[in-house]
Amino acid sequence: MLELSTVMFLVLCTTQGILGMLGNVFIGLVNGSNWFKSKRISLSDFIITSLALSRIVLLWILLVDGVIMVFFPHLHDEGITMQLIDIFWTFTNHLSIWLVTCLGVLYCLKIASFSHPTFLWLKWRVSRVVMWMLLGGLLFSCANAMSLIHEFQIFSVIRGISGTGNVTEHFRKKKNKYEVIHVLGTLWNLPPLVLSLASYLLLILSLGRHTQHMQQNGTSSSDSSTEAHKRAIKIIFSFLFLFLFYFLAFLITSSSYFLPEAKITKMYGELITMLYPAGHAFILILGNNKLKQAFVEMLWCESAHQKPGSKGPFSP
Repeated sequence: MLELSTVMFLVLCTTQGILGMLGNVFIGLVNGSNWFKSKRISLSDFIITSLALSRIVLLWILLVDGVIMVFFPHLHDEGITMQLIDIFWTFTNHLSIWLVTCLGVLYCLKIASFSHPTFLWLKWRVSRVVMWMLLGGLLFSCANAMSLIHEFQIFSVIRGISGTGNVTEHFRKKKNKYEVIHVLGTLWNLPPLVLSLASYLLLILSLGRHTQHMQQNGTSSSDSSTEAHKRAIKIIFSFLFLFLFYFLAFLITSSSYFLPEAKITKMYGELITMLYPAGHAFILILGNNKLKQAFVEMLWCESAHQKPGSKGPFSP
């Protein structure tokens, strides 16, 4: 019989997974249908759609990982199954981080206004710059996933020595080596995070200069450029904020083998980990005018179906 904590974990994990998938599927359907109708898609919509698809895969991986952890703990601790899950998770996770970074850089170059020659050079070539970033992110994601193979080899040696109970100097060296490689592995996330933070700071600086310029001219500061700045800042800030919890949860989960109550620790870490791909989807919907309008219209249609005879949102 399952413990109460395990049942709660399964309920919360499933709820977060379903909500996250619904949000990301909605993004994919709206942008995909518009792409199909117009036969063209903007670069920002392409990135958001790719991000939604990667997070659907990421949420499925986390759900499968949670089920294996509860019902098949012997598979979760070792074996080729978990190694494959870790590789797919690492690739999808890193790719989604790069996609958000590319989106932030795209917003920054399109919305922010600076007279520096380097910024202007990047701004004039924004599509080419972002496409090269997407390609680089894809290659980085592949390299990050492949780097796990050496880490798996060291970890299997540690588990084998630990199982015998013979803790020697060789074991301590292997464990220290594994911990160093594991910490260095998190540095793969550093380049996209630095770029996201730089985009965030540039947008804030640009917004401040734009607001000051509007006030000096005696005009209202609530123009379209100001609103565009604010929306982009909210999207990038929400990513950085959620990713902070996501990263901490990842560190806790990946280090749970060396902590007491490893299973409970990993459960909490997994629940926090799912907040990022599930929650950020709805932030993207609310921060994008087209997605937000489609979402509101969908809710209106649902309420209209529940109330026979009611008029649509554009009815006289």
